[in-house]
Amino acid sequence: MTTVTVSPKYQIVIPALMRKEFPIGPGEKLQVFHFQDRIELLPVKKMKTMRGFLKGISTSIERESDRV
Repeated sequence: MTTVTVSPKYQIVIPALMRKEFPIGPGEKLQVFHFQDRIELLPVKKMKTMRGFLKGISTSIERESDRV
């Protein structure tokens, strides 16, 4: 586990190991989420790259009898 320090300007540096594992470059946008008791960073992906990422997902769901 790697530890980072928050600067006086509330900035952090993403460790090199994480930058290599998750291809994050300068200027890339990240979404910041508060989830339970932690902060999560998720890269913002362009919609063009998202095409087909749910390929093969099951679309069959159980419906309530009054919703059929």
